[in-house]
Amino acid sequence: MTNRDPNWWRRDRDGLGVWEHRGKVAVAGVGHSPMDRRWDGKSMDTTLGAYAIIAAKKAMEEAGVSPDDIDGVIAYTRLDGDPWAPRPYFAPPYDSEDGLTMVSAEWLVKQLGLKNVKYLNSKAPVIWEEVGLAAQAVGDGLTKNCLMLYQMGNLEGRYLQGGDNASDKAPGNRQWTTPWGAEPGPMQYFGMMFGQYCRKYGASPDMLAPFAVNQRRNGLMIPWGFYSLHEPYQITEKDYLDSRFVQQPVRVLDCDRPVNSAACYLFTTAERARDMKQKPIYVLNHCQGSEKVRSTMATLAEHEVWADKMARRMWEGSGLGPKDLDVFNPYDGYLQHSQTELEACQWHGVKRGEAADFFAGDIRVEGPHPFLSSGGNNGTGRNRTAMYTDCIEQLRGTAGKRQIQIRCQTAMAGSIPPGSGAWIMFGKDPS
Repeated sequence: MTNRDPNWWRRDRDGLGVWEHRGKVAVAGVGHSPMDRRWDGKSMDTTLGAYAIIAAKKAMEEAGVSPDDIDGVIAYTRLDGDPWAPRPYFAPPYDSEDGLTMVSAEWLVKQLGLKNVKYLNSKAPVIWEEVGLAAQAVGDGLTKNCLMLYQMGNLEGRYLQGGDNASDKAPGNRQWTTPWGAEPGPMQYFGMMFGQYCRKYGASPDMLAPFAVNQRRNGLMIPWGFYSLHEPYQITEKDYLDSRFVQQPVRVLDCDRPVNSAACYLFTTAERARDMKQKPIYVLNHCQGSEKVRSTMATLAEHEVWADKMARRMWEGSGLGPKDLDVFNPYDGYLQHSQTELEACQWHGVKRGEAADFFAGDIRVEGPHPFLSSGGNNGTGRNRTAMYTDCIEQLRGTAGKRQIQIRCQTAMAGSIPPGSGAWIMFGKDPS
């Protein structure tokens, strides 16, 4: 593995055709930890390590496999950039962040006593790419039963204080964003892009009100979500419209809330999955993107081009098209860019500039257009995993109150952030 191209697993080019492992890889287990607003820095029962163990055990239990069956572990840790600056670790007796505010694959293997692991990767990318890495690793035979761990930590005073945000300098274009902290950069980007969207298509920023209300409604149907556990009340359109602007036109209720949580998925071969406890959900395709931003921030026009490109790659690699997609869970970390993903994929026939009318219609899970049935990150907290879990549960028919009432054979989740993005498509059947 040491000589392998680090991008060996990526499907980030046009013209690759149908994915060679289409329907041969499956998800057989899902596990979620509890979700808190922050770790208090004291309780060992609520560290990311403790939550990772809970999530991994649940995923194995759901699939009906033992620790001895696991031969691969993939984890997202941000080891290449310290997100918990300025101090690299806690005061003694702690000599590492591992198991506290991040969890490496090596740490999880040790804690779970996994004796047969042959494939380890602690430098996995963010989840919308990580799921593609896990699927490709299984498809290529690097691992047969792979635990894919994703964690989102949050500690008071330390969230995303790595890289430029931990420095006293702001080089190059970063001078326009870094001095204001970690989040204003994305807010500036999405706010500017959404302003361009409204001007181009004659829309109003208020168009997102029914979307925000529906996100919270769906999120409250997820028992492990932040709002279900800690703030179990429904917001109204008036609540949304009255919420303060963080950076106009971005309101505070447009933004997902950082949380402390872990989730784990068991990826395996389709053949093995058929003998496991749960009905296997098959991977039909995954794809990634990587685009260079020409200036300080991308424009709406650039974002639409990227979104269209990603949609084409998904249809090409899966052999399907917009009319074949039933469950659609695009990323919604800021509500201001979900409409671009919706319109690029033309889900339920929505074309450029039509998202406002779509949001104003019936997008409930009981209705004809159950958009983002997971509640996304806006409705569950910034765990980034609800989108994938919902796809799996919808196809299994185990989504409970969120179960959609229309055809439910395929599902897709992913993200198109500035300059990059990745998607994965699942199917109830391998064909």
